[in-house]
Amino acid sequence: MTRGKFITLEGGEGVGKTTNLIFIKDYLQQHGISVVVSREPGGTQLAEKIRQLLLDNNSEAVSETAELLMMFAARAQHIKHVIEPALAQGHWVLCDRFTDATYAYQGGGRNIKIGTINWLENLVQGTLKPDLTLLLDAPVEVGISRARERGAFDRFESEKIGFFETVRRAYLLQAELFPERIKLIKANQPLTDVQLAITDVIRSLPCLSTLTCPTPSSTDSVK
Repeated sequence: MTRGKFITLEGGEGVGKTTNLIFIKDYLQQHGISVVVSREPGGTQLAEKIRQLLLDNNSEAVSETAELLMMFAARAQHIKHVIEPALAQGHWVLCDRFTDATYAYQGGGRNIKIGTINWLENLVQGTLKPDLTLLLDAPVEVGISRARERGAFDRFESEKIGFFETVRRAYLLQAELFPERIKLIKANQPLTDVQLAITDVIRSLPCLSTLTCPTPSSTDSVK
């Protein structure tokens, strides 16, 4: 059986990841591709509990190191119980954030050494990398304004503007370091233009350009 593809969506607060995740899922399914949709932190019962701890705005202060380790603990569960099994069965995995978010938020935002993150990445993931990462980018002020419309902020969303500026710079650095994998999408343009840009990138994948994608039985799992 042909192994599935692993696609991740990245970006700061309010850039439209949820909306475009649904758009990509629908696009892939229209091409006969079985899609498993998930998110980080989260994706399994245990990982979702860790997510709650990470986002809780009313709990005790979380140290930078504890935050980093919880991120990778959740990721280890996610990879073992969702991502790898789905890919092995030929499904495509579409994930709202993955390790690039750790380099941006914990590396950039929390100023944790990149070498430390890289060591944990190798320990938890081994050779697993996304086949494609779509980085939705918008000025911080635009993203925060959109995020406010969703209601009360979680622990990350409550950070100061300077934190998110640093996160954005770290994301853009990741895109510079890995241009073959990470494709930058300007998220402050009209949604139709954002989705046209996304479609152009996805169409460049060899599987879609040759229309020889595997079609295992449909599995649309929103985690």
